[in-house]
Amino acid sequence: MQLHFSPSMRSITISCSNGFIGLMKIKVAARHISYRTLFHTILILAFLLPFVFILTAVVTLEDCLGRRLGPRFLGRVDDSGQRLVRDFYKILNQVNAEEIPHGLKLPASFSQLVSDMKNNQYDARTFAFMLRAMMEKSEWEIRESKFSELMNKHFAASSIPKGIHCLSLRLTDEYSSNAHARKQLPPPELLPLLSNKSYHHFILSTDNILAASVVVASTVQSSQKPEKIVFHVITDKKTYAGMHSWFALNPISPAIVEVKGVHQFDWLTRENVPVLEAVENQNGIRNYYHGNHVAGANLSDTTPRTFASKLQARSPKYISLLNHLRIYIPELFPNLDKVVFLDDDVVIQHDLSPLWEIDLEGKVNGAVETCKGEDEWVMSKHFRNYFNFSHPLISKNLDPDECAWAYGMNIFDLSAWRKTNIREKYHSWLRENLKSNLTMWKLGTLPPALIAFKGHVHPIDPSWHMLGLGYQNNTNIESVKKAAVIHYNGQSKPWLQIGFEHLRPFWTKYVNYTNDFIRNCHILES
Repeated sequence: MQLHFSPSMRSITISCSNGFIGLMKIKVAARHISYRTLFHTILILAFLLPFVFILTAVVTLEDCLGRRLGPRFLGRVDDSGQRLVRDFYKILNQVNAEEIPHGLKLPASFSQLVSDMKNNQYDARTFAFMLRAMMEKSEWEIRESKFSELMNKHFAASSIPKGIHCLSLRLTDEYSSNAHARKQLPPPELLPLLSNKSYHHFILSTDNILAASVVVASTVQSSQKPEKIVFHVITDKKTYAGMHSWFALNPISPAIVEVKGVHQFDWLTRENVPVLEAVENQNGIRNYYHGNHVAGANLSDTTPRTFASKLQARSPKYISLLNHLRIYIPELFPNLDKVVFLDDDVVIQHDLSPLWEIDLEGKVNGAVETCKGEDEWVMSKHFRNYFNFSHPLISKNLDPDECAWAYGMNIFDLSAWRKTNIREKYHSWLRENLKSNLTMWKLGTLPPALIAFKGHVHPIDPSWHMLGLGYQNNTNIESVKKAAVIHYNGQSKPWLQIGFEHLRPFWTKYVNYTNDFIRNCHILES
């Protein structure tokens, strides 16, 4: 670098030999400039120019090498990685749009994939194809595993646990050998109370002795007026002796318990229940509920949740007369005007006496609606969830957006019911579904009831009846504690091994594990 001062000191010429700055001329104003100012200017330029030289060299090298070399503090960012990512995205999109090459040999693990890449020098396209094939294979295996799990769960839910079967057998044997197990229920002096309308009458229809004991015990223990409770327990012929033995040997004082078998109701004749007789005996129906649940099913177009719902719809209990018995309550109990019907998979946590004070406003059925609530899975049920609206009869007569309601804890005004044609309507729609080969609906007793009770339902507060404990694993525990009745509807019943561990204690607290029959059948607290 060379500096040249003009004789008049009015200009300074700076020349540089590297070619970046060939000539720089600085004109000095006419006014007087001190030597100190001139010195500082020259000093600044002496520091600045080498830096400019270095930057020029870097830019030149970048052009030659095609790479970014400049430091980040100068704002020069290396985008070679971004270009690599963009190129890889492009390859992935191409591979996603094409078929996987036939006969592509897949590694067993990711580490093997990396090893194969090193050994065989795979290009990015081959790597992408192998990655896609491995992921699709894993997805299919997980899907098959999920369907297998659902099938196993369905079989577990449909079977009778050994301990419960043992309990029924031992109690049946006790009925034949022990006079105390055969004593009249209730005692003769209390028989008039079975039709006393001032009492709170509960109806329970079940063939599960252990479950029945929990429903009755939880109701009585939670009641503020247990002396006003009358339980009418209905069971089938094969379970009657064992059910009678249990309540005869384990009285729930001061409540009154009546046990009756379906064979003991004079009204339940073939003439009065012809459709249900057909449902139980038709071979096609029995094959649907008891046959191969996978044969003919297109699992590739079915989600696991949909498949689970279809399996639940094939539970054999849905063709049992015991399950349909609720539609005949006005005829089976002609002397009663108001009752509460309970399923056998519920637990009562609060006093239910106030239910008898609810004004149903002329309606027949007081029930909790299931189309609105905090749980979007459990409380999102409309008619579209239960019926096939592609069927002309369904689409013509029903609204898919109509709110559904729940069975399991219902207040029935039997006086109002007897003035309707609910039973006849129920039978009529069952016949139509049988004629259509079950193409109108699949799921048990609720769909025909939704139709038969249409216009006869009075919504009650949801806090009375909390649902979903048998299929919603994420049930809110605080909400469970507050609910008057909790319902383990679904496959994961609390007495099964597939029941949810964190929800089971709400049920087991009402099981008498000190009872000899329960201990001898190894029904142990979880």
